[in-house]
Amino acid sequence: MDNPQKFSSSKDVITFLAETFPSCFSIKGDAKPLKIGIFQDLAQRLDNEERVSKTLLRSSLRHYTNSWRYLHCIQKDAKRVDLDGNPVADIDDEHVAHAKLQLDESKAKVAEKRKEQNKAKANAAKKARKDMPKFKSGSSKADKKAAPKEKLPPAEKLQDSHLKPGTAVTVKLGKAPMPATITEIAKDGIQVQLDTGMTVKVQVDNLRLAQPKR
Repeated sequence: MDNPQKFSSSKDVITFLAETFPSCFSIKGDAKPLKIGIFQDLAQRLDNEERVSKTLLRSSLRHYTNSWRYLHCIQKDAKRVDLDGNPVADIDDEHVAHAKLQLDESKAKVAEKRKEQNKAKANAAKKARKDMPKFKSGSSKADKKAAPKEKLPPAEKLQDSHLKPGTAVTVKLGKAPMPATITEIAKDGIQVQLDTGMTVKVQVDNLRLAQPKR
């Protein structure tokens, strides 16, 4: 028969303990204060359990009792329990004070570490902004003043010779003239097709000859 694979982490061992001794260990909710000397009880009850080494069991138990969840449960009115969940002893005032001190120190260390991490992130972001290359605009306001925009000649009104399909024109439909092409000449107006694809009929006074492209 193959040997069972040994547990390799405290997390695996604690999960195993919570499944094997649910009245004593847990991984969710409130923890229960453990009996003094419970390691010896565990070593005896798990003597034939090949998946748990004594060394990993001891370190896992230390990890469990140093967690914030466990330290919170060490209160004056709480009872220590054995592996079967039976209350076996009261908690000494000294142990209550020690657990509170451990909890406060652990929380302070975490808060300080988080503060340092946030400070490091802020400094990194500040350095990144400082190191970012600054590009000078190629068309500043001064440049625009120095080199005024070339004015185009005014749009030319349509002559009779322009009134034919295919002539490129601009149509005044609002504030800005829109490019279009004459598609049909009718008595009631000139039909043009805008560059957008839409076809409209306008009067000749609303048309101008399109400027030649440069």
